Amino acid sequence: MKKAHLSFWQIWNMSFGFLGIQFGFALQNANVSRIFQTLGANIDDIPILWIAAPTTGLIIQPIIGYMSDRTWGKLGRRRPYFLTGAILASLALFFMPQSPALWVAAGMLWILDASINVSMEPFRALVADNLPSEQRTLGFAVQTFFIGVGAVVASALPYIFNNWLGFQNTAPEGQIPDSVKYSFFAGAIAFIGAVSWTVFKTKEYPPEDLEKFRKHQAESKGLLVGVKEIFTSLKEMPHTMMQLAAVQFFTWFALFAMWIYTTAGVTEHIYHTIDSKSSIYNEGANWVGVLFAVYNGFSAIAAFLLPVIAKKTSRKTVHMICLIIGGLGLASFYVISNPHLLVFSMLAVGLAWASILTMPYAILAGALPPHKMGVYMGIFNFCIVIPQIVAAGVLGFFMRTFLNNQAILALLLGGFSMILAGLLVTIVRDVDEKIEG
Repeated sequence: MKKAHLSFWQIWNMSFGFLGIQFGFALQNANVSRIFQTLGANIDDIPILWIAAPTTGLIIQPIIGYMSDRTWGKLGRRRPYFLTGAILASLALFFMPQSPALWVAAGMLWILDASINVSMEPFRALVADNLPSEQRTLGFAVQTFFIGVGAVVASALPYIFNNWLGFQNTAPEGQIPDSVKYSFFAGAIAFIGAVSWTVFKTKEYPPEDLEKFRKHQAESKGLLVGVKEIFTSLKEMPHTMMQLAAVQFFTWFALFAMWIYTTAGVTEHIYHTIDSKSSIYNEGANWVGVLFAVYNGFSAIAAFLLPVIAKKTSRKTVHMICLIIGGLGLASFYVISNPHLLVFSMLAVGLAWASILTMPYAILAGALPPHKMGVYMGIFNFCIVIPQIVAAGVLGFFMRTFLNNQAILALLLGGFSMILAGLLVTIVRDVDEKIEG
């Protein structure tokens, strides 16, 4: 089927739900380590507590991708999953900061991340479903823009609630500050609202042969059939996807280290405290939220610049350069002592983040069979979550054994990992590259 070019505003509406999804991810990434430490977690326990996030993605995304490939109803193919995940994630965002104990917070992280994954995976497939090849880089760039904007606002929410709205930034031992609680409440509203906008403002292409689709749908029912299909697709994985897997491994190892250790690294290395109850610790933790807003905000701007540069050069060239710059930015945390200078480090990370959320998916979409777009986008998530699981398993050991429990050294390690990912982009073959002079 020849796909029509969509207007910019149609692409805008189709991607708007990612604004809400990123509220969930950004609040999780910037504040969950803080919540764990507040509830009594030791610094070397944090990676294993975080293992919930990548593990749920590993299991859920391929299943949701497989199911959405075989779904068609009043809300279309992908939209029922957006809406279901948004409802569940919004509830999890509401309850997470009210966790009375560490084990409850860890359990809520499982539920939150599972729900976010239910919403997120079909969004990647929707761009590939609805857009012709020459518009896909723009489609993923618009998603990246909303990811950046959502993350800017969500990451800065504790700072905003504390400094602008006067909510308390400290709390009695074992309790979450109001500035964090109300940030999560606002995130819950934003999540369900933004995803609902996409659900009701976007149309999807129906199956070309609906009768044949219904027959195939009936024949492929059941969990065992789905699992078999996923493993078959794994064995038939396109070469481009395997090449991207190596790049993704070192990219997401670096990102995971950044997400779980930036708060501890900045508060200890620059603010010189490990006391999560102190005002100086919470000041540093709020500044980390601002830094996360910086990298996400810059990624929103860069998202529209990178496709233009890619047309003049190539998607591979753009991705390689961005990853190397991002790795240098992350490694620079080790040598910076003024917290305000970390803004420049995070601008470099933001450039990499814009490319991470755009270029691999644009490269991958052209190498995938259209009838398996959902399941392969879900399987591609393996390349994201496996390095995070590895990081969750080994970083705690590295911290205790080699890094003297200095979180700042984990960020330095992450920087080197991202630079290596950039160098590995050279092995990737982009089979669908469109270069326009």
